[in-house]
Amino acid sequence: MSQEAGMLLITFLRLLTWVILARVILSWIVRDPKNPLVVVLGTLTDPLLKPLRKLFTFGPVDVSPMVAILILYGLQTAIVRHLGG
Repeated sequence: MSQEAGMLLITFLRLLTWVILARVILSWIVRDPKNPLVVVLGTLTDPLLKPLRKLFTFGPVDVSPMVAILILYGLQTAIVRHLGG
């Protein structure tokens, strides 16, 4: 993997992490599932969170965003190590 491709991938993973955090915070504030921002954030994060939600929801507690962020962080770390940083 080239240095530029690795940095681009790391940037994407960091952006996805922030989008997941925004979704979590917004879920505490906005209760309307039809809110345009909620819809956009859901569209961007559901492909990652839905499979995790099946494994990491315990009763009313959904820890899938936390698991997703840990996975994204692990991927970023692996890429940095691969690139020699």
